[in-house]
Amino acid sequence: MSRRPRYRQTGKHSFFGDFVYERIVGKDHFLVALKELFDWDRVGALLILLYKGKGMIGRPPWDPTLVFKMLFLSYLYGVSERAVEQFATYHLAAKCFLDLAVDERPPDHTCLTKFKKRLIENGKWQDMEGIYDDMIQQAIAHGIEMGEIQVVDSVHTKADVNYEKDRERQKKGKSPRDPQAQVVHKGKRTVVEPDGKCTTKEVKYKGYKTHTSSNAKTGIVTSIEPSLGGKADNKAFPALMKHDQSLGLPTTTYGGDRAYDDTDIHERVEQAGMHSGFRLHQYRTQKKDENKQRWLDMEASPEYQAAIADRFRVEQPYGTAKQNHNFGRCRYLGFLPYRIQSYFTFLVVIMKRMVKLLTGITFRPLAKGRRAEVFTPVYASLPWA
Repeated sequence: MSRRPRYRQTGKHSFFGDFVYERIVGKDHFLVALKELFDWDRVGALLILLYKGKGMIGRPPWDPTLVFKMLFLSYLYGVSERAVEQFATYHLAAKCFLDLAVDERPPDHTCLTKFKKRLIENGKWQDMEGIYDDMIQQAIAHGIEMGEIQVVDSVHTKADVNYEKDRERQKKGKSPRDPQAQVVHKGKRTVVEPDGKCTTKEVKYKGYKTHTSSNAKTGIVTSIEPSLGGKADNKAFPALMKHDQSLGLPTTTYGGDRAYDDTDIHERVEQAGMHSGFRLHQYRTQKKDENKQRWLDMEASPEYQAAIADRFRVEQPYGTAKQNHNFGRCRYLGFLPYRIQSYFTFLVVIMKRMVKLLTGITFRPLAKGRRAEVFTPVYASLPWA
């Protein structure tokens, strides 16, 4: 008989556990929906393998599922790992989500730091991708229907560096605060000076990028590819497309901006039996030779027009990630920790989206009036209620 991992007791099934939460925490609370809709125990079964004793030798550790959920909450609510410890101590819905009894304390914030180190030192940050994919597959199994158009783009994250102080450090012969962060050129932008005059400046930053592929119909980010800041968008596309295919999505068209107008990408998409809907450069359609007919036909196709119309949808998850989950600035130093930040941030973004599509329950109040999204949830009533 195979042995099972042993974990620290959390009082989940005690009087102060399930019994209290059933009477206090609302059935329609977002964290309750998150807990009931998805099987989080799969996370623990995967991540316990990173522990030295595998949960069978030595003192029983905290269940990796609980630790993972705590990190998830820190990204969901946009608080630090130190602050989420206090949050999980006093917030009843959070304790319910974590399967902690009311009278139990959560893991110390240092436990979260050690947990991240396990992911990095064991070279298992890729496990985050497996968890991410599993949540998408669970949502599809619940009844979310993916659309046929995928839109791709990238979002940048500034390094956690004070550039003036960093220059002073380097003048003294010290290494940069974040040596792996690269300068990225975002092109020219029109900015308004303090005197009210408009000037054109080149926008650049030092940091990292995350390339994504989003389903235009559902708004769910299906694939992410964190990279160093200097990696071009078109170079990241093959990995995004390959990952989308591994999920078995019903994709017929890929769309994106002119950064993806690369002949190799067009050929790759067409060879896979799909349509290319990347916005074309004018030099393709305005050149004076017969080779432009291919591009004119593509531009006139209904698939191209549909992809162009839906391209803006790739920006919506970026706005949520930056405005609500602090993705505009790196949370840690170095590329591998940035990968963890990227996966956790977009996991939070898609989980919010999938819960909304399945039940109509939202993390924040729904927009009203013209900004309200019209949709019908998969479930007419809550299955656990």
